[in-house]
Amino acid sequence: MEKDDRGQGPKFFLDIEGKLIPWDQETITTEKIIELGGWDPGLGAIEINLKDNTERTLQPGEIIQLKPGIGFSKKVLFKRGVSHE
Repeated sequence: MEKDDRGQGPKFFLDIEGKLIPWDQETITTEKIIELGGWDPGLGAIEINLKDNTERTLQPGEIIQLKPGIGFSKKVLFKRGVSHE
């Protein structure tokens, strides 16, 4: 029997520097965020919590657990970081 995916959109939308990207997995790596954002990996990435406007620098190799929000998706905002080298 074939799976019927009608009405099944992506679980999450990542907001990477203002660009909304659909994402179907519950996790994402720092490196994948940087790749999707299209910037130099040496800059790193920062997660911004939109509820309280706090920022957290993501570590290389980190796996970020995404959580569904109210309704069908949660927007998670990421931006490029600043290299400390």
